[in-house]
Amino acid sequence: MHFQWDWLCLGLLIISSVTAEIENEEILGADVEVEDFDKQSQESDVDEDESSLGIVYQTPKPTGEVYFTETFDGVLTGWILSKTKKEDTDDNVAKYDGRWEVEELKENTVPGDRGLVLKSVAKHHAISTMLTKAFIFDNKPLIVQYEVNFQEGIDCGGAYIKLLSSSNDLNLEYFFDKTPYTIMFGPDKCGEDYKLHFIFRHKNPKTGEYDEKHAKRPDVDLKKFYLDKKTHLYTLVLKPDDTFEMLIDQTVVSKGSLLEDMVPPVNPPREIEDPADKKPDDWDERPKIPDPNAVKPDDWDEDEPSKIEDLDAVKPEGWLDDEPQYVPDPNAKKPKDWDEEMDGEWEAPQIPNPKCETAPGCGIWVRPMKNNPKYKGKWKAPMIDNPNYQGIWSPRKIPNPDYFEDSHPFEMTAVSAIGLELWSMTSDIYFDNFIICSEKEVADRWAADGWGLKKLVASANEPGMFSQLVTAAEDHPWLWVLYILTLALPIGLGVLFCWPAKKTDEDIEFKKTAISKAITKGEIKQDREELEDDEIDLEEEKDNEDIVEDERREPEETKGELVKDTQKKEREASPSEDEGEGGEDIDEEEENGVADGSQEEGDKSNKSGSEDEMKEDDESTSSGDGPLKSVRKRRVRKD
Repeated sequence: MHFQWDWLCLGLLIISSVTAEIENEEILGADVEVEDFDKQSQESDVDEDESSLGIVYQTPKPTGEVYFTETFDGVLTGWILSKTKKEDTDDNVAKYDGRWEVEELKENTVPGDRGLVLKSVAKHHAISTMLTKAFIFDNKPLIVQYEVNFQEGIDCGGAYIKLLSSSNDLNLEYFFDKTPYTIMFGPDKCGEDYKLHFIFRHKNPKTGEYDEKHAKRPDVDLKKFYLDKKTHLYTLVLKPDDTFEMLIDQTVVSKGSLLEDMVPPVNPPREIEDPADKKPDDWDERPKIPDPNAVKPDDWDEDEPSKIEDLDAVKPEGWLDDEPQYVPDPNAKKPKDWDEEMDGEWEAPQIPNPKCETAPGCGIWVRPMKNNPKYKGKWKAPMIDNPNYQGIWSPRKIPNPDYFEDSHPFEMTAVSAIGLELWSMTSDIYFDNFIICSEKEVADRWAADGWGLKKLVASANEPGMFSQLVTAAEDHPWLWVLYILTLALPIGLGVLFCWPAKKTDEDIEFKKTAISKAITKGEIKQDREELEDDEIDLEEEKDNEDIVEDERREPEETKGELVKDTQKKEREASPSEDEGEGGEDIDEEEENGVADGSQEEGDKSNKSGSEDEMKEDDESTSSGDGPLKSVRKRRVRKD
């Protein structure tokens, strides 16, 4: 049993060490590898062992066909600040005068890696640039990807981008909120509303007007991406089969169909309610009506009050009728600056009457109120099913005159520019590594060279596990209970299974019993051998006893005759003594008879007893003196 506990303890120690090693590797950045890229991309990544010592950053370079890339590592060229104003806004804040800077991250800095940073608070920002080449929605997917870091968290503001629609009159100096765009994508937050926008403007094939179609909200919790002050990767994938995916840090958070998962739907309904249809005046929508045949009972009194005085109530003894509940404060004094002409006559403030504290009450006693048993309230007729009920009225359906069917909404308006038009109440929103392409592998390799390196550095600079646990518990105090249980369980199991238990009396008794049983079993063989020898001896003794029994009969008969002669002589010599001795002789004869009966049994079971009796018989036979002495001696020996 002790051997099994040792193995159990050893197993617990091994499991604990393996778990600690795995957690340590996770903290040090073993989870930083984002995708299983090919060898060429892995060689370009920074090695994990060098991340804590120094980073050799290289500007990401696209590995395939792209429509736009921007790393902000060099001179900011091609980006144009808007010079216009926002419409329908106060002139004081309507201008797009928010400041932009190109700088490194404040935390988890990668030397040489810079990004575009929104610097102003409570101002409108607008900046844009042309794509390398326009993207046309035909038979290739659209992939839009970029990085965002809310370095100061976010109170209210957005970090989304707009892909501006191609047009001949597109002027980026006048880029503002009404500039036509094809797609808007990215994070947005105000208050406790955390959003990830995907909006595309759909052109009505009948009217030529554009309507905004919003993707349904993701089902995951987005809060951590806005508050952890880490760089996150946002990706939108639009496919020619009219499906879409939204990813954060290369993990899908929302996906769906452009035809089924947009609000409002791309295609309008085939039928609509007739706006000219009106509900008839006699249309009865009431499922229940008062029973017209019901009559108020004669004993129903609607004038009865709900409460009446309790006539059985009695004024408590000691009630102070003449004492008021409140009295002027005798310790109050009129303020020195009190002006009776201006403030009026001064009166001391009222305080509870101290005499009422020990009494049941003060003032005029009034009987308490109780529920009126006769009260029934206003009578109403009971409700019954409406025989004229016609259901809830709704207008009739007519064919939708604006109906159309766009079976391929992926074919959107081509895009030729990208822009950021934002309002924020928080500064230092960091943007970096924009890419627009059609191949997922190109976007993944681009992410590995940029965002993957930032994630690696952030993981290496993260505090230890203990600090992370404490920080999490500060946000969620209930985690302390989980921590305590997690620590107490293995400790309790270790003490239970590994600590040497005290030996109880039952264990000691069990061991003693086991030892005694073992010794008894070991001696069984020897005892059996002795018993076999005894049986052989007994058989020999039985043979000898048969011979001795025949020889012993003659001396016993002679001995009986001698005893009778002796008793006769004693009776003749002394009558008084004869009586006592005669009684004694009778007893001795009885004892002699009992001894003889016992002797036969003892002769069969005891060899030594038989030998002694044989000697006594020989003595009694050879000598006739003292027959009583021989008999008594024989009796004692037999006992």
